[in-house]
This record gives sequence, C-alpha cells and structure tokens, in this order.
Amino acid sequence: MLDCRHAAFAGFFLAGVGIGAGVALLLAPKSGRETRRLISRKTEDGMDFVAAKGRGLRRQAEDTLERGKELASRLTH
Repeated sequence: MLDCRHAAFAGFFLAGVGIGAGVALLLAPKSGRETRRLISRKTEDGMDFVAAKGRGLRRQAEDTLERGKELASRLTH
C-alpha cells in the first residue's frame, strides 16, 4: 500500500510528465490543428488514467477499512 510520501511523489511525477509532454507537443513541428488534436487525445487518455487509478485507490481504501472493522470487531468480542 502507498503511504503519503509515495503518493505525493507519484502525483508530482505524473504532473511533471504531463507538463513535459505538453511542452514537447507545443514545440513539435506539427500544425496547430494536429497539435491541438494530439493534446486533446492525450488529455483524455490522462483523465481516463487518473480516473482508473482513483477508482483503484478507492477500492483499496474500502477494503482496508473493511478489514479494519472486522479486526476491531474480533478484538472487542
């Protein structure tokens, strides 16, 4: 499971990757229309990735919470 430091690092890393990719796209020798389409597609891909990771983290948190409740229940009975 990720602790806060790892999660923060992952967030900053992904932000850096996104910024780097955006700068690279803006400096690429393509037309404005092609670049805008590419940025749009990559943005959608990134949003899908973040949403999927968020759902996974939520499931992990729910599972951890459930295990904690079960353990607390066993310890109190």
